[in-house]
Amino acid sequence: MTDKKKVLAISGSTRTNSSNERLIKKIAALAIADIELTLFESISELPHFNPDLDNTDKLPSAVIAFRQQIAAADGILICTPEYVFTLPGSLKNALEWCVSTTLFSQKPAGLITASASGEKGHEALQLVMKTIEAKFNGATLLLIKGIKSKIDMDGNITDDKTLQEVQTFTASFVKLLN
Repeated sequence: MTDKKKVLAISGSTRTNSSNERLIKKIAALAIADIELTLFESISELPHFNPDLDNTDKLPSAVIAFRQQIAAADGILICTPEYVFTLPGSLKNALEWCVSTTLFSQKPAGLITASASGEKGHEALQLVMKTIEAKFNGATLLLIKGIKSKIDMDGNITDDKTLQEVQTFTASFVKLLN
């Protein structure tokens, strides 16, 4: 038996019990034998990115803690909605705090955009993650349109096609971690 891989999951939504958070928890349950998932729950507590503070002794403690969690993880799972055809500001802000680092360089990543539409947000997420050199492939990317009608409040995926896609994505992400 292999050791479980440590995965840091980041929800791009700041809403309590969002569809994205429920989807993250569903993936954690599907991969419970292979991964130990920690949900980053402080995205709304990160200060606005300020390059004058980046990599100085003035680096905010919330940013230090966030970076430490990324460094300690074997892989990153991002599940985000799309806001106004792009990434939510809170997620973009969190990722901007990492641009000047190599924290994501070749770190395995699973990238999900789960929203009403999501196409432009999904493109933006891939572009940012490619720029910071995260390691992902076509099998570790998933776009789920109309998520609110496909997952219930308990985190059960109610659409068979979506459930199959999430299961395939999860298996591919676990494979990328190994």
